[in-house]
Amino acid sequence: MTGPQTHTVLSVSGLTKDYPGVRAVDDVSFAIEGGTVHCLVGENGAGKSTLVKMLTGALDPTSGSMSVNGNEYTPNSPQDARKGGVATLFQELHVVDELTVLENLTLGMERSWFGFLVKSELEERAVKTLAAIEPSIDPSARVSRLSVAQKQIIEIARAASSGANIIIMDEPTAALSEREVERLFGVIRRLRENDVTVIYISHKLDEIFELGDNVTVLRDGKHIVTKPLADVDGRSELIEMMIGRTVFQSYSPRGTVGNKVVLKAQGLTTSLLKDVSFDIKEGEIVGFYGLVGAGKTEIARALYGADSFEGAVDFKGKPVGRTPTAAIASGIALVPEERRTQGLFTNLTIRENIPVMNLPRVSRGGVFKAADVQDAAHQYVEQLSIATSSIEKHTEKLSGGNQQKVVFAKCLFSNAELLLLDEPTRGVDVGAKSEIYDIIKDLADQGNAVAVFSSELEEILGICDRVFLMFDGHLQEEIPNGPDVDISHILNVVTGGQESVAQ
Repeated sequence: MTGPQTHTVLSVSGLTKDYPGVRAVDDVSFAIEGGTVHCLVGENGAGKSTLVKMLTGALDPTSGSMSVNGNEYTPNSPQDARKGGVATLFQELHVVDELTVLENLTLGMERSWFGFLVKSELEERAVKTLAAIEPSIDPSARVSRLSVAQKQIIEIARAASSGANIIIMDEPTAALSEREVERLFGVIRRLRENDVTVIYISHKLDEIFELGDNVTVLRDGKHIVTKPLADVDGRSELIEMMIGRTVFQSYSPRGTVGNKVVLKAQGLTTSLLKDVSFDIKEGEIVGFYGLVGAGKTEIARALYGADSFEGAVDFKGKPVGRTPTAAIASGIALVPEERRTQGLFTNLTIRENIPVMNLPRVSRGGVFKAADVQDAAHQYVEQLSIATSSIEKHTEKLSGGNQQKVVFAKCLFSNAELLLLDEPTRGVDVGAKSEIYDIIKDLADQGNAVAVFSSELEEILGICDRVFLMFDGHLQEEIPNGPDVDISHILNVVTGGQESVAQ
């Protein structure tokens, strides 16, 4: 692990980031030692992503300062950060499949002479760096032929050969197999041996204890502690530091949950999901809770027919077709995670958006009945309290909360009896959240079934009757909601703890 002599390579002091009405990072100060794996942990919304964006120059801090190797550090962009010695490996791979490994290693750092690319010492350095990290990868190979793990190693080698001595890795194992994870861990250990500092961000706490030297815990945008992992008393202490509070629960049992099963999913299996089975009852709100890469969105998309899968889905006793069109015809509708790109036609008005999932309802003989479209728009604007001066307003001009209500209106107009809600309140303000929660409860009280897929534990425990806990594509456990819910146990399960009982 770390030697007796340490030196600080990166420090932040009083770092703060404000957004309108929200302080995402609040007066954070800590230091990172050179040649270590420094882990950064916290619940969803703890401030990790915002902090990383400031470290990489993607965001400017509102106040506070940063230093690298004792020098003031004020990056204006990720490229600027790289020049300052800080490189980042994001969850989304940034390689070009059509280029060779060597071309990817030098991408963005090529030397030119009068507009022509010329060979330089950079290429030789990049090849040597790759050979030191993973000698099995051929620099002349086409990147499209490599595995996800090998592509990540190319990104690591590119960062190291650029001169960066601090590499930030954000959930690097999210898309890797077990064998590929072991290979990546070997690469990280070799980087540490070569005095490269790795800032490692992961929700998988077992990885933190296996790899890390030190850990920083963030909670609600604040710095809680920075300490050696050797001084942390296992997962339970780390989880306790991450929570540090009682999750506010406004849940009260609802009398409208029936005993009739309306949806039954058996053995759902994809490249991520692993033999997932569950049921949903009439009038019930169920929640799927898990962290990044757990498989929540994949379940929603499988039920909706948007992704192919193995297994079976029955709704109201009949098999559901494997396309969104078939799902809608069966009475299933999806409110997608990305409402602007997947849930709305933002260049169309409220009136034009609402009927698109059930056009036959407002047409006769292939001709639109304009009066019916207008009546439907007025009905849902009033029913869902969509704040607008006119049904002719383009949806791109609405607030996030009101855009989400229009997506709800589309689903309701389709006569859906099962609503799949993927991150239903992401990016909406507190007032709009409360209104959306009321809409969800009202729909369930009317006998509809609702499935909420969320990474916000407070949201799940506030409105759901039953909760399914997800980790790494597995449905780990099913728990009833209520006042005796054990938050520590939930976080232990969704971070890969072994106490759960698979259903």
